[in-house]
Amino acid sequence: MRELLKKHRELLRFAVVGGISFVITMSVNYGLKFTVLRTHPVTALMIGVLVATIFSYVANREWSFRTRGGRERHHEAALFFLISGIALGLNALPQWFSRYVLHLQAPQLSPLGVEVADFVSGIIIGTLLGTVFRWWAFKKWVFPDEDARTVATAAEAADDPDIHGSKAA
Repeated sequence: MRELLKKHRELLRFAVVGGISFVITMSVNYGLKFTVLRTHPVTALMIGVLVATIFSYVANREWSFRTRGGRERHHEAALFFLISGIALGLNALPQWFSRYVLHLQAPQLSPLGVEVADFVSGIIIGTLLGTVFRWWAFKKWVFPDEDARTVATAAEAADDPDIHGSKAA
């Protein structure tokens, strides 16, 4: 079991970051949906996903994919947010379809029915679509090279006189 966990460490860390991001998304989404964005549930969901995405970039870069790299930081961040923007669309699409194509909203449904439809379409289906896409795209384009930062850190350490003592000595 230990070897299996070690082999899939990156995926497990990505899942933990995703779980925390899910809680952030839910908190912001429902906080907005039941207060200032009552008539704009898709917007509330998108804002929740956006806030969680900012957290996700830092956590994925520094923890989940900490040894991966291969890109300059500004290029990496731009790709991360571009891919996250695409994932945001994938995340919102099922809820939009549910509400505006299938008309699973008031007055066709009760308030509880609307919440169940929103939860299943936006939170469950949307989150799964966005997560699968992010996992694939982050590894392919944002953090493409395994052990890139480990190798770069070791090379920088070898050239740093403060780590090995003064070269003048």
